Amino acid sequence: MIDEKRRNKVNERYLKLIEISKPYLQKKDLRLINKAYELAVKYEFENPQAQDAPTIEHAIEVAIIAIEKIGLGNVSVICSLLHSVYEKGGISREEVEKRFNNNTVLILDGLLKLSGISTKKVSFQSEKFRKLYLSLVGDIRVVLIKLAHRLYDLRHLKKYNSEKQKTFVSEVKYIYIPIAHRLGLYNIKEELEELVMHHEHPVIFDEISQKLQATKTKRNVFIEDFTEPIRRELIKQGFNCEIKGRPKSIASIWNKMKKQNLKFEEVFDLFAIRIISDSKQKNEKSDCWKIYSLVTDLYEPNPKRLRDWISTPKASGYESLHTTVKGPNNRWVEVQIRSKRMDEIAEKGQAAHWRYKGFGNKQDVDTYINQVRDILQDPKQIDFDQVAPEISRNNNKVYVFTPNGDLRELKNGSTVLDFAYEIHTDIGDKCTGARVNGKNVPIRYVLNNGDKVEIMTSKNQSPKMDWLSFVVSSKAISKIKRAMLEEKFQGAEAGNEILRRKFRTWKLDFNEENIDKLIKHFKFKSSIDLYYSIATEKLDLPKVKDILTNGSAKKMKEVARPEPKEKKTDTTEEALIIDDKLKNVNYTLAKCCNPVWGDPVFGFISIGKGITIHRLNCPNAAELLSKYNYRVIDVNWKSRDDSAWYQTNITILGEDKIGIMGDIANLISNDLKVNMLALNVNTKNKEFVGNIKVQVRNREHLKELLNKLTRIKGVRSAKRSQNDK
Repeated sequence: MIDEKRRNKVNERYLKLIEISKPYLQKKDLRLINKAYELAVKYEFENPQAQDAPTIEHAIEVAIIAIEKIGLGNVSVICSLLHSVYEKGGISREEVEKRFNNNTVLILDGLLKLSGISTKKVSFQSEKFRKLYLSLVGDIRVVLIKLAHRLYDLRHLKKYNSEKQKTFVSEVKYIYIPIAHRLGLYNIKEELEELVMHHEHPVIFDEISQKLQATKTKRNVFIEDFTEPIRRELIKQGFNCEIKGRPKSIASIWNKMKKQNLKFEEVFDLFAIRIISDSKQKNEKSDCWKIYSLVTDLYEPNPKRLRDWISTPKASGYESLHTTVKGPNNRWVEVQIRSKRMDEIAEKGQAAHWRYKGFGNKQDVDTYINQVRDILQDPKQIDFDQVAPEISRNNNKVYVFTPNGDLRELKNGSTVLDFAYEIHTDIGDKCTGARVNGKNVPIRYVLNNGDKVEIMTSKNQSPKMDWLSFVVSSKAISKIKRAMLEEKFQGAEAGNEILRRKFRTWKLDFNEENIDKLIKHFKFKSSIDLYYSIATEKLDLPKVKDILTNGSAKKMKEVARPEPKEKKTDTTEEALIIDDKLKNVNYTLAKCCNPVWGDPVFGFISIGKGITIHRLNCPNAAELLSKYNYRVIDVNWKSRDDSAWYQTNITILGEDKIGIMGDIANLISNDLKVNMLALNVNTKNKEFVGNIKVQVRNREHLKELLNKLTRIKGVRSAKRSQNDK
């Protein structure tokens, strides 16, 4: 049953909204607002589940703030009224498009995106997050309506539970106050700051408020007594000026008390007076200085408190003269002197114009924000629908949500599969598709800003080679390549076992000569390709037997693994060149022996890790070469590159005496220009052992370093560490 008493109160507030809107809107706009209001009221009063906050009363108050305090138009009022209905499914996207227009749908969608952010999980490192926050919407009215929403919430904070109170205050403090500052909405910014302070520091807020209230009458008398001599002198000198006076806000007073460690009574600029001259632009500066001279003749100035932003305006364009003078009863008063033009610029917010560093096209964004400021000053002058932001279009990132509301940043053009790998490798490997904004889409689907993505997986799914053709993130590409390589290694191990059993059946020796013969015949690049082809049945085993038993009787010379001194650096068709530009192959330099350019090396195929490069005299080499020779491949260094650096460890033994470590560090860093990454020194019985991690260019560079270290007086030996021998 409809609560008529409540319905009447709702109608009263709605009529207030219409009254406020009439000066700014046409009759057709008011008709659309009325249509939105009727939809919202009908949904709420006819659906018991719609009684949860935000209510229709909430929606009307947000709409009033949007048009009265921010200066938004009919589309924003409609969206304020319909936001809750749209979010709860009381009206579909198609209905909104049919009854209103596309801008209404886009703004409602944007409000949903912002509501989807789980701010509990967000670390408010504010500037980066605010950039990301703004990039989620294609229309800045989304943020402004949300700003109005949060202003209402803080005005009525007590009706929310403690968890929501904390969330709303944090959002306002770290997101909406800076945004209000950015857009020049100073009255809203000041109110939000005071509401936040009242919640976080109620005792201090009440103390300052009571002190201001207790002195209100005296303060008004003081301001009148202070300004009257100035007013008389201005008229006498022929200046046409407006003088404004008021106390600073409670939040700004408290901030000053904290920063300067002052008591309330000690705050210099507890009172602020603004003198605004009606001067021609060519006379502005001289008039301001004349007024300054006039004020300082009447009252003693504090020279340390003079701020000249007329001769040198702030980077934001702000122009004004600020000084602090001693008024009646030795009370300090801040006086701001500026022209009407300067005051208009400051009031519009250009003084608080934050640059979007690294965010879209700066010129386009600046132009857009300035247009937004203009319309906030006078909504009747500009058609908001013609103001088209380029933020999303110029951004090279895309921001999407997890089902839990976490916000993820991806490269522009990212697909569902990129997102899956961003969440976790296992989820990427098993991904079969996703539900994006409630609709099923394939893994190739390209994500858009604000999409809510729920990944679907299957235990039967595994990475495919063709996935590399559409993923764009480096993480997804590397994980897919690694999975492909691991699959090949695992298949190769199985193929190796198959071939070993067949060799026993055929009574043939499973040795390097026979394997090499097969590799040469079938033109494989390595034994891995041979074994993998056998495992995947791409190679016919009877044909393999025929080649080994009936093929050419010519014996190939046994290829013995050379000693380090015989290791060549020339490349062959079957060798893997160690090269940063190597494609489709993951390789790493082994940490057990830290090879550097010029060391004799071999490659070992590690399951799941790609190819690991070891030195031939690595402590683990003997075991790898004897037990897993089928996973060993030849590798060669490419031509010498003096721009590359290789990490290795050295051990220095010597006499523990004053200055010796300085000599060692100086030689390493300054003489040979070697990068020293870490230094660990132990001393005992006047001896020291130093373990140093360094980066060298090549084997010769390392030898030169070790040789010069041994020449330092007090150093007995310098050599590669045990695991680097």
